[in-house]
Amino acid sequence: MSSESQLREFGRLICNIASGKYLSRSESCGAYRQIILNEQPELQQGAFLMAHIARGPSVEELSGAWDALDRYDTAKIHAAPETGVCDIVGTGSDPVKTVNCSTPAALIAAACGLPIAKKGARLVTGVSGASDVLEIMGVDLNAPLSQAEKCLKQHGICYLPGEAFLKSGWARLIRSMRFTSAFNIIGPLTCPCEQTRHIVIGAYAPAVCEQLTAILKEIGMRGALAPFGMVEGMDREQGMDEFSLAGPTRVVELREGKTDIYEVTPEDFGLKTLPVSKIASSKTAHENTRRILHVLKGEYDSPEADFFCMNAGAALYISGFADTYAKGTEMAKTALVRGKAHEKMLKLVEMQGG
Repeated sequence: MSSESQLREFGRLICNIASGKYLSRSESCGAYRQIILNEQPELQQGAFLMAHIARGPSVEELSGAWDALDRYDTAKIHAAPETGVCDIVGTGSDPVKTVNCSTPAALIAAACGLPIAKKGARLVTGVSGASDVLEIMGVDLNAPLSQAEKCLKQHGICYLPGEAFLKSGWARLIRSMRFTSAFNIIGPLTCPCEQTRHIVIGAYAPAVCEQLTAILKEIGMRGALAPFGMVEGMDREQGMDEFSLAGPTRVVELREGKTDIYEVTPEDFGLKTLPVSKIASSKTAHENTRRILHVLKGEYDSPEADFFCMNAGAALYISGFADTYAKGTEMAKTALVRGKAHEKMLKLVEMQGG
């Protein structure tokens, strides 16, 4: 635990942030290091995190927080091909709760030949996180990372639960936190697979998309899509952290150091816009998992299947496997119908299961 002088210094830092002052990247790294390594009392940690997210963190501060998370808390795997892998993940804390999408999208994209090192965690603000769903499917969240490394090498897919690759800090925090913090932004940016070159990372608010891509540009990510999905007839600030089947999606795209901002609709993916109720989250993690399994096992002509395939298609697009979103979605649907995504799930559970 910190000395009295360190406690007071950290307390002043909280007050400075609450009053609107900003930190340098190195100062932010130092503050988040103390939180990650549990060097401050929980009361001070919580006060700092809430003051920071309430004031609004800068890109420089978030980059410092990412430095701390990567340096002090992230275990790494190294079995990925040098050509790179892709990740599909969301920040969570989005206003519109949908059935889990990044997990089936990852399986479908991997079925198209795109190596996927997907990370995730248990629920923070929703009904179920990726870890909740995959645990129900049979993945052992306590399996050593060497099993994930082996699965990625042999089958082109692996799951990296935050509970496993985050050594102590974030994993400890997310067990008790039920509010949005900077970790919702930087957590999905962690790179437990060092060969991650592309990422689809949905955001819980439009402004966060720019922050995410700015940090990813800073750390050298080759390509990224940061979507904020909207719902027709709803406030444009109320949306989901993935590409939307229920309305337009605002996208910030990073490709080889250049950033573009634009909107797409389901029609750009070759799909029809549907009511958000068709893809809304169920009330339990088991029910959400059941819906995913039904798609993987044969319910290919369904709103959920379209929702999963459009997000898998986006990963194929940013990774250079498809020239357009529509082509990526077509590839995803073909792999799904041929049963290849279900095969990937079985291999994942076999290799990383209990």
